[in-house]
Formats: sequence, structure tokens, C-alpha cells
Amino acid sequence: MKKHILIVADGRSPTAQSWIKNILASGYQVSLISSFPCEKLKGLAHFHVLPIAFSRFSTDAITNGKKTENVSGTKKLIKRFAPLLQIFRYILGPLSLLKYARQYQKLVTEITPDLVHALRIPYEGMLASYTKKDIPVILAIWGNDLTLHAKGSLLMRFFTKRSLTRADGLTTDTRRDLSLAVNWGLNSASPVLCIPGSGGLDLDAVEKSQDFTNHFEIPKDTLWVVNPRGLRPGSVHQEVFFESIPEVLKSRQDISFICPSLEGQPQAKVWVRQFKIEEGVFLLPKLSQSQLWALFKKCALFVSPSSHDGTPNTLLEAMACGCLPILGDIESAREWIEHGKNGLLVNPHDPFALAQAILDGLDQPELRHHAAIINQEMIKKRASLEITRPLIEDFYSKFID
Repeated sequence: MKKHILIVADGRSPTAQSWIKNILASGYQVSLISSFPCEKLKGLAHFHVLPIAFSRFSTDAITNGKKTENVSGTKKLIKRFAPLLQIFRYILGPLSLLKYARQYQKLVTEITPDLVHALRIPYEGMLASYTKKDIPVILAIWGNDLTLHAKGSLLMRFFTKRSLTRADGLTTDTRRDLSLAVNWGLNSASPVLCIPGSGGLDLDAVEKSQDFTNHFEIPKDTLWVVNPRGLRPGSVHQEVFFESIPEVLKSRQDISFICPSLEGQPQAKVWVRQFKIEEGVFLLPKLSQSQLWALFKKCALFVSPSSHDGTPNTLLEAMACGCLPILGDIESAREWIEHGKNGLLVNPHDPFALAQAILDGLDQPELRHHAAIINQEMIKKRASLEITRPLIEDFYSKFID
């Protein structure tokens, strides 16, 4: 009989979808409780939505296929006040768990999983902490769960500690978070696994991705610099990225700055106007996974000025596609990048340092070439499905065999 794993995650997330797809391919029976409204994924045994932490008010949930002026206006307001809403979510979001805890427990009783795996601590891991003791619970730490979100409010601290104290095991995308998790309450004897948050990269699918970029009329005779991180207030400093662009353009004009997921974002439009960089910046819509890979293949540099981060899947994908990474000089980034060898690390708060790093990356084709060789080999050894899938199966077996 197949072992049954219940995933608690944001079902819209490409990272969560990739993880689910990967464990389905390993032969597990999989169910999903999504924290955000989304479509049911193929192959699931059970699917439910519990809109914790006010996720019903997300822009995706509000749109729900509608194209009305009222919906459009509401989405614009949410985007405009996103940083302020995040603060309120830190305060009130954990309280919403009290409302959904009993519904969650009832669903778990109906689903009868062998194992619960919550993909992220806020707020999915917090909800999973209400799992009854006879079912093992694994938490996944993504990105800045502990370095940023856990410190967002007293209630965020409380429920983060509660989650890690309840956890029987941990998956994380950085070695840094293994020790941090123990400080936040994880039993030091608990099994742990450090692995990409997506479960690993399908390098064959990356290789087969088809070019589509002509649709956006990005000049082919320019060097392409991609920043696909979207808006992540407090962790990815996009204001620094946009401020660096005019400094770069003072020295070189043969550059196109490409920003997937920022089309229609009011704050991005403000930065473009503020720094007078309309000619060189392309704000693209959200791209599919294969479209993103195809874009990475054509870009010289991948830029992510983060001060709080784990191992972004976009970073691993860009490395697999040959982009030179330019990242904020933080501990998690140093687990993958050695400055000057296979990427560049900068102060994520300094636009002038970032501009110089971008120019250095563009002016050194040999660095880009050698870094691409190193990074592609590193991805094969540390992040490919060929490597990660057996590790996941072995890790799960510690709890359900």
C-alpha cells in the first residue's frame, strides 16, 4: 500500500507544486491542504483549502477569473499597501489559526495520512502544529522564515516556536537554518535534510525549454540582466536594484534589465519613472516555469539584492542555465557562491556597489564563462532530481516505514 503524505502549503506556489510533483513521481499517495485558494493539482488523493492568515484577500483570490473594474481597483489597493498589510498580517495572521485549527484537525482525521509535511512555517507550519501527536510532522523552512518572519511580532515568535517544538523533522534549503531551527525549539536529535525547496531541478525539462522572448520586444543586441524576485518587502531590496540601474547606464547603454512578475506593479512603475530608466527596463508579467528557464538561458546576469533569504529556486535555475549570479552578501548566499569565482556578492543595501558588480559581471565574459561551468556542475551534484529524489525518499522513510 502506498504511503500517504499530507502536504500543507500554498498550492499556488511553483515551489510547492514542484515538490508535490516530485514526491508523486516517487510513488507516494499525496493530499494537499492549501493555505490559499487555488486549482486542484493533478494526482492528488484529497484537496482542501483553508484560507489562513487572511489569504482569501490575496489578489489571486479576489480576481478568481473576474475582470471587473471593482476587482482591478481592489487589486491595485492591495499591491500599493502591501508592506503595511504585511505588518497587520504579522499581528493578526497567527490569530486566524485559532479559527481554522479544528477544521484542520477534522480534515486530517478524514484524510488519515501517514505523515504531514508543511512547506513553510508561516503560516502552514503553524497550522500543522495542531496535528495530533500520533502523526509525525515535518516542517520545511524556506528563505527567511526564521531570519525575518519569525521576528515580525510577538505572536509570530510564539507560533514559530510552537511549530518547531511540535516538529518531528525538518527540511530546509540552507544549512544555516538547521542550527537556527534548534535555537527556535526543534529537538536537536530530530532528523533533518538540507535540500532545494522545490525538491530538486528537472534538468532535462530545463534543457528543453523553448525561447519565447520575441513577444516582449527586448532588444537582441543588448546584454540581458534578469531580476525575477518580484516584490518582497524587507528581504529583497528592489529599490536598491532600480537605483543601481542609472549608475550602470552611465557606463554602458547596451543592457536590458528584465523583471518578470513586476508588470502592473505600481511601486515598480514609480521606481522606473523616478530613476528615468524607461528605455532600458522591461517589466514582464508572471512567467511559467519553462518560460523563466528560457529567459535565463538568454541572460548574462541574475541579480537578487537580498538581505534575508534562503536558497531561491530561481537562483538554482539561473545557475543551471548559465547566468552569473549577483547576490546580497549573506550567509545563505555564501553556501552556493564564492565571490569572484562563480558569482559576485555585494552589500544588498548599496546601489552603487550593486551597479559596480553588474558592470564587473558584464565586462568580464571569461568570469561568466568559467562561472557557468562551475555552477552547472554544482547544480548537477547538489540540486538535480537525480540526486535529490533518493534523499527525499530516504528521509521520509525515517518517519513512515
